[in-house]
This record gives sequence, C-alpha cells and structure tokens, in this order.
Amino acid sequence: MTNTNAVAQLIRAGAGTEVWWDSSPLVYESWLDGPGAPHRDAGLFQLQGSGGGLCLGAGSLLSGATTNQPLTQQVVEKWPGMWAAWLAEQDAGRGPYEALWRLFIEIAARGADMLAPVFAASDRCRGQICCQVDPRDMTNVDAMLVQARRIHAARPNIMVKLPGTAEGIECVRLLTAEGVPTNVTLGFTVSQLVAVGEAASSGLAEAKRRGTDLRYWRSCGVMMLGRYEDAPEFAAEALERGIELTPADLRWAGIAIFRHAHRLYRERRYPTKLMAASMRVGPVVDGQTHVWHLEKLAGADAVLTVFPNIFEAFLTAYQGRDLRPQIDDPIPEEVLGRLLRIPYFAEAYKEHGLPPEAWVRHPALVATGDAFARSMEAVERFALEHARAKVPTNSRV
Repeated sequence: MTNTNAVAQLIRAGAGTEVWWDSSPLVYESWLDGPGAPHRDAGLFQLQGSGGGLCLGAGSLLSGATTNQPLTQQVVEKWPGMWAAWLAEQDAGRGPYEALWRLFIEIAARGADMLAPVFAASDRCRGQICCQVDPRDMTNVDAMLVQARRIHAARPNIMVKLPGTAEGIECVRLLTAEGVPTNVTLGFTVSQLVAVGEAASSGLAEAKRRGTDLRYWRSCGVMMLGRYEDAPEFAAEALERGIELTPADLRWAGIAIFRHAHRLYRERRYPTKLMAASMRVGPVVDGQTHVWHLEKLAGADAVLTVFPNIFEAFLTAYQGRDLRPQIDDPIPEEVLGRLLRIPYFAEAYKEHGLPPEAWVRHPALVATGDAFARSMEAVERFALEHARAKVPTNSRV
C-alpha cells in the first residue's frame, strides 16, 4: 500500500533507521510556517507547548537533530536581537571566547530541551542533538576534550560532534571511556568510518573495565555525502582520465562509500551507528526528480539526518511513490568500475585507501572545515560585540 508520507516509509523500511533534523530544532517552527511549504502535514515533529516551552512529542517521526557552526550561526542571525539581549545578561568576564561558548552551548541546550520528551520516551536511546567542538582545534586533542566535556555537561542528550581527523577520532576513544556520547563529522572515506567504529569499541571496553556510567552514551560516524561529491578535485581527476561524471555518477559515489561502510559495520558489529548527512537532490531519471541520498539508503541501520530543503524536495518528489529497502543492493558494475579509476573515489571507497595522517588533508575535509571555522568566527564576533563584559583578549580557555 502506498504511503504518501515518504519519511514514514523510510523509517519503516529499516528496523534501525532513524531520521533526524539537520538543523537546530529552534528553526523548525518557522520552517513549518514557510510559504507554500509542502511539509505542513507531514507529522515530522509533533510540537507541544508554546513559546519558550515548545518541545517535540514522543510520537514525532523525527528522533534527533544535528547542528554545526553554520547552523548555529543561522540561529543567531535569525534572532539577533534576542541573542544580543541574552548575551548582555551574561557575565563573560574571561573574554570573548567564554562569551562564544556560553552562546554556542545555550543554543544547543535549548534544542536539547525540545528533544527531551523523545529522549525520555525512548529510554535515552533517541532524542539526541549534536553540538560540535571548535573546528579551529581539529588537531588539538586536549582542547577538544575540554570542549567536549563542557558541551555534554550542559544536557545529557547532547552528543559531542568531533572532526574526522586522527586526533578527533582519538577523542572518541577517550570520551567513550568516560561515557560521553560522540558523533564524528567530516567523514568522507571508509577508512575514517571504520576508525570511528574501532575507536568506539576500544573506548567502550575501557569504560566497562572502569565501571563507567554509560546511560547517556552512544556513538555515530558521519558520511557527508554531498560535500564529498561536490569537491572540485573529484571532477578534475575524472576529466584527467577522460571520465565526465554525470549527476547519477556523483550520487552513486557517495552511496557506494556509505554502503561499503554499512556492510563492514554490520559484519564487525561496531557499537557505532552510521549517519548519512549533507544530502543533495538528484538525479533526474526519465524526467522524474529523485533524492537518491535517501531512496538508495532505505533500509539502513543508520541515522539519516536531513536538511529542511531536502525534506521539502523528498516529500514532494515521493508523494504517492513506494519506497523499498535498497541499502544492500549492489552498485551497478559499470558505474563502480568507472568510479574506481578515479583516485579520489578509490581512496575513499577502499577500507585502507587513505591513511590516518592524510585525513586532515582530504579536499572535502579542508573545504568543509574552513567553512565551519568561518562560521565559528562569525558567532564569536557576535558574542564579543554583545557580551556584557567586553574583555579584549585572545584567550581560548
């Protein structure tokens, strides 16, 4: 039977499938009221309460949220007066970096509070929100650990988002041993995703030896599909080899990497859950728009975190269409063979294709990390301008 709600179909397609909101929950209500939106009756979040007490009902289709520096900047820019007034009441006597972190964590904490009913109703299995460490510290283990502990301490359902660098993944091992939930972003290769699963396994074994409280712990590892496919280096390397990548080829590339990692996770029973993020619309097949980044991952034991605009496209394109589990379907042989001729893809697809020391230099990681850092700096400038105690210091403690 056809179900016009494609999101509900996705969730039903896989016993372990979760669908999350790839934005701050604070913007959900304004998105819901957007002009001409096809999503008003989709039942994604069942809102309860009003104003500052607004929260998500336990029966919501969406069960979590991811944020990052650009998405946090979006919240600040949407309500600058409100956040300026809030900052003016804060004592940030230790300088602009303290003001930044108070603002950054407050935005995450309010989102966590909106998800709290889902967290409670699921016995802490779902209802998390991710809050990211400073991208300017992506190779500084000590700095990331300090930030991670502070972030998670704000709310039990805040997962700490760490970068997919060697240092960030080492933090997964250390924080897991402490019972701190983590989610690794800036993931573009199977080697990174496997390393996340291994780090979580090692940290979990240490946590059990210590008798660590693991009530709030969980682990996720992100594949940033669209950001991987968008990298100019991908198309350039393909053209050097006489290959012109079609929109379908690009989508197959991210899907192939995710499916490979998904198979390895299942075989090795990692305690980490894969997360697909940074989705794109496309391709168009026989005149019909598809969202393969969701359709082709249907049935996955994974989190699918979706931008608002992708929800709109998905709900519109798949109205009246059935979805079936496809996560275990093979990649078309001719497509995979063509993609494997391109080093950019081969090193991402093969389990040992890229060594840990090279992760930080991956083109998609560099470009995305730089964008995250620029947004962190923008939020920091806002915090410095409006904090009650404007102490001109570069201290980042």
